[in-house]
Amino acid sequence: QVQLVESGGGLVQAGGSLRLSCAASGIAFSYYVMRWYRQPPGKLRELVAVFSSGGTANYADSVKGRFGISRDNAKNTVYLEMNSLKPDDTGVYYCNGRFLRPPLNYWGQGTQVTVSS
Repeated sequence: QVQLVESGGGLVQAGGSLRLSCAASGIAFSYYVMRWYRQPPGKLRELVAVFSSGGTANYADSVKGRFGISRDNAKNTVYLEMNSLKPDDTGVYYCNGRFLRPPLNYWGQGTQVTVSS
């Protein structure tokens, strides 16, 4: 079956770093646009970073310069490197894979990131 599994979340102090991983199975990974979302407590889910199948990365303004997205197609894995973390970065981080034609979307279960002040 199709499965996206996030890992790497945890508790970290402000200014610290974490590396999230999302391992995919059951999809042609290299053809999917991979995205990271997060949902802070009491807020709506928001887009954090995007890595296209062609190798282009884009970031939300709130994380630009601090976060980096990358992918390893040989391992069917997308990563999110998070540096200089702030308490506002706290939330559940979700991995998403999207294929446009036909439209397909797959989601991971999420991994909790908590940044203490």
